[in-house]
Amino acid sequence: MDTAELIQRVRRVELKTRGLSDRIFSGEYHSAFKGRGMAFSENREYQHGDEIRTIDWNVTARMGHPYVKVFEEERELTVFLLIDISGSNTTGTRSKSKMELITELSAVLAFSAMGNNDKVGAILFTDRIERFIPPKKGRSHILRIIREIIETSPEGRGTDINSALGHFLSAMKKRTIAFLISDFRDSGFDQTLRQAGRRHDLIALRVTDPLDRKLPSLGWIPVQDPETGQAKWVYTGRRKTRTNHAKQEKTREAQLKALFAKSGVDQAVLCTDRPYVQPLMQLFDRRA
Repeated sequence: MDTAELIQRVRRVELKTRGLSDRIFSGEYHSAFKGRGMAFSENREYQHGDEIRTIDWNVTARMGHPYVKVFEEERELTVFLLIDISGSNTTGTRSKSKMELITELSAVLAFSAMGNNDKVGAILFTDRIERFIPPKKGRSHILRIIREIIETSPEGRGTDINSALGHFLSAMKKRTIAFLISDFRDSGFDQTLRQAGRRHDLIALRVTDPLDRKLPSLGWIPVQDPETGQAKWVYTGRRKTRTNHAKQEKTREAQLKALFAKSGVDQAVLCTDRPYVQPLMQLFDRRA
């Protein structure tokens, strides 16, 4: 991809997602993710209805009439995006691939954080850490994250969520809002997920495609695992084959849902064939 094409793609993502962030998500984001506490802002004269416990007795004694302390929420937060760019996310059977959906989700969240003056950082991972982007503020930094998602040609093809969470835990010592964005085609990360859920405010955004849940009846079709490269022929004309596929996926989804709940991790499910505005709004509303 040449520079001009890269700039155009980054710009298209910005135009689509920043508008959504400004019009729809900014208020919900602010409500859903609270600051670290309340900080003193100023003193002002007592007004009818003010709580007695807010009176600043030192200032009151000095001024000769009641003054109260005014506090504001400490808003500055750090948001971290753990972004799965493994081979399974290059697939997509409808209007967009999983990777295109992941890119847009990452941009919406980053611009929402930027609108609240929060820092944003990111890890791009496969079966290894492909990129680590330290948290910073500003539009140019957000565009850098988007550019890295679009431009990075990963060295790995598989998925290692355990490694990504471990790297995140080592890098971020203070409590952080973290979004783990993946199709979760992996296992063995239960313990690290629970640890991250205890130490940070971790949210799982599970990206799916209709083909994950339902095989079409097309007779014999070639199927290649995008992470291992292994290929095989599958006969989809048999109802039992399609039913078993659907059951396996339903079981996997139930196991993931139970794991997230046990780990104290909020989750939202987003699909390539549906708008992602409503699932994100529902996620924010639940947390508000």
